[in-house]
Amino acid sequence: MTAPKHTRVALYLQDKHPIREGMAHARYAEEMGFEAVWQAESRLVRDAIVPMAAFAAVTERIQIGSGVINNWTRNIGLLAATFLTLDDLAPDRVICGIGAWWDPLAKNVGIDRRRPLKAMRETIEVLRRLLAMENVSFEGEFHQVHGVELDVVHGRQEPRNVPIMIGATGPKMMELTGEIADGAVLNYCVPPEYNHMALDRLAVGARRAGRNLDDIDRPQLIVCSVHEDQQTALDGARELLTQYLGQQPHIAQASGVKSEVVEQIQSILGWPATREQVRRAMPLVPDDLVTRITASGTPDDVKNKVRQYMDNGATCPILYPLGDVKLMIDTFAGGF
Repeated sequence: MTAPKHTRVALYLQDKHPIREGMAHARYAEEMGFEAVWQAESRLVRDAIVPMAAFAAVTERIQIGSGVINNWTRNIGLLAATFLTLDDLAPDRVICGIGAWWDPLAKNVGIDRRRPLKAMRETIEVLRRLLAMENVSFEGEFHQVHGVELDVVHGRQEPRNVPIMIGATGPKMMELTGEIADGAVLNYCVPPEYNHMALDRLAVGARRAGRNLDDIDRPQLIVCSVHEDQQTALDGARELLTQYLGQQPHIAQASGVKSEVVEQIQSILGWPATREQVRRAMPLVPDDLVTRITASGTPDDVKNKVRQYMDNGATCPILYPLGDVKLMIDTFAGGF
């Protein structure tokens, strides 16, 4: 029996391309049938909101998601107003992906990420109520608002359809996501079998809220380096992996990378890491690790690997292109 064809596919952009190039990529992805383009906000390099607005302004149908912003650095009123504004620009096309951020970046800018589960729960509750155009009073540990509402005078006053998705990595945040969010943005740089834990924890949280796993959308970020020459593709992904394994230890842990490898990489990388430091540490990342936690290789290689993530519970790949973006979009146009 032939396996069913997957038709959902999305594009992920970070800071690798100039924003105007990203705008062209978003237009081409829309033309080729992609359902969404997601913009990263991770290191202190590029915020998500400005590129999201740029992508929304030059497209007509494709969804625009934040992949992901954090719940610490924007006041809750401003956060709600920001997504209302994006929805004004692209009605019913905006997705709010939000995550708990990570250290040492958060700590280095003065954020104490204490009680991240409670902080996320409060953020989601107040944000959702504000986007529903309610008048909100809330006295929490992290958010205190008193008679606040989105003050729309010259515009659409109806509740906004902005799905809220959590970029969860650890098991407790996965459970919370299953309980309160519209979906989980599953992380990248992890092997497909990582999803087994994720789905188990999402299901536990969903049951708390009287839901089941099928009620939780599960798009997954996937690093995708495609080239007709396999080794060229692997080398394209290795640079990114080196940086992320050294600077985001929660991803390294989730991907099963040995702690001594991470420590060796961290001993070479500064903060922020220079290109020269990353290149010096790249030999520590072997080919088998690249192929295990990314979709890298020829067009057939990457399609087969992305199918593995789908077979392990992802609902839509969010592909981060390294190398030829047009080739990657063409590879997945029309399903895979």
